[in-house]
Amino acid sequence: MIKNKKISKFAISIVEELQKNKFQAYLVGGCVRDLMCGITPKDFDIATNATPNEIRKIFKASRIIGKRFKLVHIFNRSELIEVATFRSGTDEAKDGNLVTDHSGKILRDNIWGTLEQDTFRRDFTINALYYCPISRKIEDYNSGINHIHKKKIVSIGDPMKRFSEDPVRSLRAIRFSNKLDFKIDKDIKNAIYKKGHLLENISNARLFDEFCKIFLGGIAEKNFNKIVSFNLSRYLILTDSNSSDFSQQLIKEALKNTDKRVENNQSVTPGFLIAAMLWPELLRKSRGNKEINLRKFFRSMDQILREQQKITAIPRKFHSYIKDIWVLQLKLHSRIGKQPYKTFKHPRFRAAYDFLLIRERASSCYSDLGEWWTKFQRNNSASQKQQILNLKDVSEENSFKKFGFQEELI
Repeated sequence: MIKNKKISKFAISIVEELQKNKFQAYLVGGCVRDLMCGITPKDFDIATNATPNEIRKIFKASRIIGKRFKLVHIFNRSELIEVATFRSGTDEAKDGNLVTDHSGKILRDNIWGTLEQDTFRRDFTINALYYCPISRKIEDYNSGINHIHKKKIVSIGDPMKRFSEDPVRSLRAIRFSNKLDFKIDKDIKNAIYKKGHLLENISNARLFDEFCKIFLGGIAEKNFNKIVSFNLSRYLILTDSNSSDFSQQLIKEALKNTDKRVENNQSVTPGFLIAAMLWPELLRKSRGNKEINLRKFFRSMDQILREQQKITAIPRKFHSYIKDIWVLQLKLHSRIGKQPYKTFKHPRFRAAYDFLLIRERASSCYSDLGEWWTKFQRNNSASQKQQILNLKDVSEENSFKKFGFQEELI
């Protein structure tokens, strides 16, 4: 059923070494699920009855991480494998290692348990499969294999309680459903509707991590549509509930663009996607009298990033990248004198140009700006100079205030 040749040799060697030291060890979770679904896994996780300290003693190239869940990272020159100790998921030990808040959300869980106990603390049945690459046997205590055959996402235990323990399971259910083309069980759907609001209590760092998994994996548009249908988008992106048709279309075009780049094995970055998704909010705050107020525009950039930061933790390295893309949208409209050459040489020009094309696709108003910049990139210096001279209305081109598509300001 599972072919070992699709499994990391380094991961198999870790399982072998743990078993040599008289411990149980299995590949677990998403990698087993993906292998059974015919998908090549990107990551390989291991579960064992060895404690983090015992694992650390066996593997010198390793480190213990985490507070909420203590894990061990084992690494070589090219790979990093995460190893977790079986957990019971209960507070039977009464030793304070299981800590929850008033809503039941797990804050810390370091109570070691058995293999069987560990299976019942995982989120969905399809993620509770344990595969031993040595014996080639699968341990399945929750009918996970059956649910894979039925193409169904089913919760382990009552989803109302499980989603209170960890509200991010709402987003994970949606992501797995779209990735695998599985149906979401009706009890899970009810839990998402009733417990989705608990996402507002999740750390912005964890939600940024989930943002990247949801939108940078090649099915961003599909994920976004389902997230919107469950009314969860506000927990991932700063949005206006009364957003215009252009705003909604712009986000969808940006997501389509990201999916296409993933399909073509091109690089993708959360910075570009965040710049696109927050653009309507920036314009809303920058609106003047039927045109952009430049003072408001520049003043609002940091403010919007701070507001988004409360939702998802945007790493600092993306802040200047996002703002450069925004500012270049203005400069792309200035095409006289030496300005086009300066804009073209800007290190963020290509990203800004790509975003300009997305804006044009989202708008029902025709503009030749994207076409003009497409030709400018292809032309030699003489043709570029002639392009600039051919502009009909110099005064109009020189005005930042006469910026862009009026539809975007609605």
